Amino acid sequence: METFLSRYRNLSVLLALIVGQLLLLAYQVKAREDVRLIRLWAVTAVTPLARGIEWVRGGTGGFFSGYIFLRDVQSENMRLRQELGQMKLRNQFLTAELSTADRAKALLEFRSRIPSKTLPARVIGTGTGANSRVVFVDRGSNDGVKRGMAAITPEGIVGKVVAAYPMASLVQLITEQGSVAGVISQKNHVRGTLKGQGTPNCIVDYVQNEDKLEPGEWFYTSGADRIYPRGLPVGQVKMVREGRGGKEVVVAPSAVTGSVEEMLIVIDGVQGLIPEPETPASPQISILPPPPPIAGEEQRVAPSAAGEAAGANQTDADKLREKYRRIGESQGVEIGSPGPLADFNRNPPPPSAQQPAPNSTAQPGAQTPVAPRTPQGTQPPSAPKPQEPRKQ
Repeated sequence: METFLSRYRNLSVLLALIVGQLLLLAYQVKAREDVRLIRLWAVTAVTPLARGIEWVRGGTGGFFSGYIFLRDVQSENMRLRQELGQMKLRNQFLTAELSTADRAKALLEFRSRIPSKTLPARVIGTGTGANSRVVFVDRGSNDGVKRGMAAITPEGIVGKVVAAYPMASLVQLITEQGSVAGVISQKNHVRGTLKGQGTPNCIVDYVQNEDKLEPGEWFYTSGADRIYPRGLPVGQVKMVREGRGGKEVVVAPSAVTGSVEEMLIVIDGVQGLIPEPETPASPQISILPPPPPIAGEEQRVAPSAAGEAAGANQTDADKLREKYRRIGESQGVEIGSPGPLADFNRNPPPPSAQQPAPNSTAQPGAQTPVAPRTPQGTQPPSAPKPQEPRKQ
């Protein structure tokens, strides 16, 4: 440093004088905002350094404050998580209780509608095995439950009781292999036997290929098995096709699609009726009223209209009787009276040429009825004459 000053002494003195002069000028000169220029230069030079120092201080202070208070944040987070879990459990519990109340209400309404005497029961356990299709209910022989009684729900049949214990009973679901029930279709009244296959669907045997059965048609209990009362829903036809020994029918049971929680045990069954299928409402058609009759044509139109109305209301038996009556009148024979019989192999005369019956009252200008024809060479039958007594 001494070497530099000694070598460039004059230049150094000149630079020091120039800097001092500039500082004096900056101290004396003011900027637009009435601020001295030296102050403006000083603030401009110190601002970046102050910003850097503040950024370092703020970041370091925030890091240490977050680290120090992190333990409190974690404890609050754990507390909120516990409260959220409790609220979820409570919500699930209330939802299950509401669903149970709805099912119980539906069971009570269904129990009041059916004529059979039933006993409500709740499922308390299931059989062993992953695909077990038997359940235990909380009603037993002490409550009047016996083996062979049916278990139903408002959606349809569930199964039957296969074992009755004092405090519980074992119910075999209708989908279990070996379960059977007599069924009848709602629309076409096709009878068959429902059989469980150990799967969610059942089959219906003993349905002929000639029987008419459609997919989507409902099956109801027929009462032929003496277990399930007639008229209870079973399920809808899922698939139907013709087979070698009869139709192959697959039915999806309506009552065991999910888990069964409550059911009714039929204590005293009463046979019901098969409900009629719902027919779609026919579209309404606008029909104008008949036109008024024209003067002078009433007498001519009225008889033909009356004849058409009478003919429209006649059955096949009425038409056949009218035909025989006209044949008898054309041959002069009264139907139902003793005497000669009419030849019904002949065609009846048209209604316009119809002749009055022989026993009817003759009107002025009426023609005499024609006698019945007989084959050539024969005589019409006549009443036998009384024999005269012989003279001695």
